[in-house]
Amino acid sequence: MNFSMWGKALRVIPRIDKDEWDRLDVISKWLISTRAAVLIMTFISAAIAGILAFQDGMFNFWLWLVMTIGLIMAHATNNLLNDYTDYVRGVDDDNYYRAQYGPQPLVHGLMTKKQLLRYAIVTGLIAIVCGAILIFTRGGYTLLLMGLGAFFVLFYTFPLKYIALGEIAVLIVWGPLMIGGGYYVVSGVWEWNVVIASLPYVLGVTAVIFGKHIDKIEEDKSRGIHTLPVLLGEGLSRYTVLAMLVLQYVLVVYLIVAGYYTLVLLIVFLALRKFFQVLPMFLNPKPEEKPADYPDVWPNYFVGGAFVHNREFGLFYLLGIIINAVLVRFIL
Repeated sequence: MNFSMWGKALRVIPRIDKDEWDRLDVISKWLISTRAAVLIMTFISAAIAGILAFQDGMFNFWLWLVMTIGLIMAHATNNLLNDYTDYVRGVDDDNYYRAQYGPQPLVHGLMTKKQLLRYAIVTGLIAIVCGAILIFTRGGYTLLLMGLGAFFVLFYTFPLKYIALGEIAVLIVWGPLMIGGGYYVVSGVWEWNVVIASLPYVLGVTAVIFGKHIDKIEEDKSRGIHTLPVLLGEGLSRYTVLAMLVLQYVLVVYLIVAGYYTLVLLIVFLALRKFFQVLPMFLNPKPEEKPADYPDVWPNYFVGGAFVHNREFGLFYLLGIIINAVLVRFIL
C-alpha cells in the first residue's frame, strides 16, 4: 500500500510514467485514473446537504453516508468514462490538453481500454448499489433523482459538453441535484431554500469547469467541441467566471438577510484573500508560456485559479454552515 501516493493523488493529479504506474497498488491506480483530487468538490456538496438536514433536525447518518459514497463513485465513474469516450473518439490524440496536465491512462499507455472499462464498471456498480439502497429506503423522488444523475454521468462528455450544455450540467448536478437532492434523500423533504443555499458553492464548482474550458478554447474549437467558452470567447468567459465568484458572496448575504443563515456565514468573506489573489489572472489573457512562479500544473491556468478560490470558499462555507447548524439546533 502506497499511502504517500494516496495522499498525493487526493491533493493533485500526479504526473507519472509507466514504470511508476506498474509499481502502484490498485487503490493508487484508481485514485489517479479517476482524478481523485477533484472528487473533493462532490464530497463538499454531499457534506452541505447533510449539515443542512442536521440543522433542520432531520439528519440520518447512514443514509447520508450511503448517499455520499454513491455520489463520489458516480463522479469517479464520470471521469473514467470521460477519458474513455474522448480517447475512442480521437479527441485526446496529438497531445490534446487533457493529456498534458496529468496522466490520461489510455493515451499514456498506463491502462488498456478493457482495464479502464473494468474500473468504470466496478466504480459505477458501487454507485448503483448505493442508489438502489436509497431508493429502497427512502423511495419517493429518489429514483427520479438517481435517473437524472445517471443521465449526466453518461452523457456529460458527449453530447452535452459538445453543445455548450456541459457547464449548465455542472451547475445543475453539483447544486440542486447533489445538495437539494441529497438533502431530500437524507431528510425525506424537498426544500427550495436548500436549493438556493446550494448556489453559493455550486457557482464555484461551475467556475472551475468554466476555467478549464477557457484554458483549452483553441483545442476544443479545433475539434468541434462547442463549450460555452468556445462560444463566448476568452475575454467574455473570463469575466463570466469573475461574475460567478462575486455572486457567491452576494448570495450568502442574501441568505443571511432572508433569515436562512445567521451572521456567522459572513465567515466566507475570509476567502476574499484567495479571490483577490486570482483576480489579476482573470483580468488578463492567458500567458503564452508558463509563468516562472506558477505551480507545475501547466497548461492548467484559469482552472487552477478557480479551483484555488473554490477550495478556500468551499471550506469556509462548509465551516460556516456547521457553526450555523449548531447555533440553530442548540443555542438560538
